[in-house]
Amino acid sequence: MVEDDRPPSPEEMLRVIEEQRAATTKWLYGDPLLLYMPWGVAWLIGFTAFFLHYGLDGRAYAPISQMQALAVLMAAQIVAGAIAAYGIVRMNSLVRGDSSARGAMFGYAWMAGMLLMVVICLRMGPLLPPDETGLLWAGTSLLVVAVLHMAGGAIWLNWPMFFIGAWVAAVDALGVLLGAGWHALLTAVLLGGGFIVASVWLRRHDR
Repeated sequence: MVEDDRPPSPEEMLRVIEEQRAATTKWLYGDPLLLYMPWGVAWLIGFTAFFLHYGLDGRAYAPISQMQALAVLMAAQIVAGAIAAYGIVRMNSLVRGDSSARGAMFGYAWMAGMLLMVVICLRMGPLLPPDETGLLWAGTSLLVVAVLHMAGGAIWLNWPMFFIGAWVAAVDALGVLLGAGWHALLTAVLLGGGFIVASVWLRRHDR
């Protein structure tokens, strides 16, 4: 058996360097399919249910109650959050030191933000009309998502993550101003569909 002791060629060295760079980038920024795709699917399904309940002219487009639409959205977001959390934990397990600590604190911030959102909505929701209650839950949940995406982008110097958070904030603000029906429609199409497209594009771009 003859061992090949020849030194690697420049082409082979460049290929190894590029593979290591791509792997490091994926570790730092996470897998877009895990971080964005679940939220896109959850919002597309959940806010479509809300849109069918509210309509744009005050009349429901389907026999879906507000509680049924909220249950669909919450269930979809719980699944999406679990998948995204897995992606963050997996990403965080590959780094040590300050980066690991930042990732852990960022994960706790998500938990704290969502818990605070639930407390606020449970306290303020009964004081509002039914449509406004649904808008309160939807608007505050997207507020948390927007702010934490922008914060995550700042922490890891990840411009796509930051701009995605800004996009969520802009769509959320516009929808809240227009009302519950429009908020549900804009969120389902621009954020649900947008996150799905962004996850696929970012994954292909990483490759």
